[in-house]
Amino acid sequence: MNTTEIFLIAMTIIFSVPYLVWRLGRTDYFAPLVVVQILTGILLGPGILGKLYPDYYQFVFSAPVIQSLNGIAWWAVMLFVMIAGIELDLRQVWAHRRESSITAGLALGMPLVLGCVAAAWMLGMAGWIGPKALSWQFVLGVGMSCAVTALPILILLMEKLDILRQPLGQRILRYASLDDIAIWGVLALILMDWARVGRQVAFLVAFGLVCVSFRRGMRRLPERDRWYAALIWLALVAFGADWAGLHFMVGAFLAGAVMDSDWFDQDKMDLLRHHVLLALMPVFFLSTGLRTHWDVGGAAVFLVAGVLLVASVAGKLLGVRLAGRILNWPAGEASIIGWLLQTKALIMIIFANILLDKQIITHETFTALLLMAVASTMLTVPVVAPQLQKLKGLISRAS
Repeated sequence: MNTTEIFLIAMTIIFSVPYLVWRLGRTDYFAPLVVVQILTGILLGPGILGKLYPDYYQFVFSAPVIQSLNGIAWWAVMLFVMIAGIELDLRQVWAHRRESSITAGLALGMPLVLGCVAAAWMLGMAGWIGPKALSWQFVLGVGMSCAVTALPILILLMEKLDILRQPLGQRILRYASLDDIAIWGVLALILMDWARVGRQVAFLVAFGLVCVSFRRGMRRLPERDRWYAALIWLALVAFGADWAGLHFMVGAFLAGAVMDSDWFDQDKMDLLRHHVLLALMPVFFLSTGLRTHWDVGGAAVFLVAGVLLVASVAGKLLGVRLAGRILNWPAGEASIIGWLLQTKALIMIIFANILLDKQIITHETFTALLLMAVASTMLTVPVVAPQLQKLKGLISRAS
């Protein structure tokens, strides 16, 4: 077979296997399709399929096929991260700045501290820190992975729970938005390359100057033209960030964050996010799964993933509970908010992919972080749904 035919076989597997598992297994309550796709990517990776059926793995996922899949995955994740940036509503955050800053700060800070402690423990063992990482980069990177909230997946899960457009859902979006900004800021700090700091400063200065003209131009364009302009802007900013050494996904987030959500029709934006998830992101999940390794031993990877999961879940719940006490929330509200902010999946996987690309973490650490992200996301709906049924009055509480 030629490369095109093998590529199409790979695409058939990517789209059919997780869908059939999700639909026939009726996993939606505890494992949405996104989670099933991530798990399928892990199963199809070199650590599992590659070990069990190495010839089959080499045949389907040959170097030319993987190169083609990676190109689709790069563009898919850039689109997804740009949409996440556009959906940040900093005006609402500012209007409720005391409540938002206290909650977001504690929800991010507590799991960050516990995650850093877990990362420091990992430093004492071989096989976890990447070859180009300084100790502080590794510790901060793993710690932040434990603190991440995945804004796009949070939106999907709150839609499923029918609270997205309710006051509670809008409050949670504010907290997650602030955490999103912090996550990308910390990532930029971790990736700061002092040998290329001139390039990075030049990029950030140029980006700030060009933003002024870009925003003026976007306001003058009709909406249908804004979509095209946004894609051109995305490609240019992602290129600039990657050229400067900050990684193209940092550029994708910056490209989206400087655009206002009210420049675009909300229904069309929701539809674009849906279509990106439907048609493109499964390829990213597969390419992510192809990067998982178990060379230090499956038991060790699961042990580390379990420790990181405890740090992540306990840190998030403790942080939000403390915020609830400071802000005098009613009983039960901190638990619901804490579990929803626990959702990780995509953004943490994107974050970990960048750390792996920059060799700050190893493939084994990446695998442990991936397992932690999937487990934390799978826990969210089964835990939150019963609580919402008991405390329906909290859904309409504005602050």
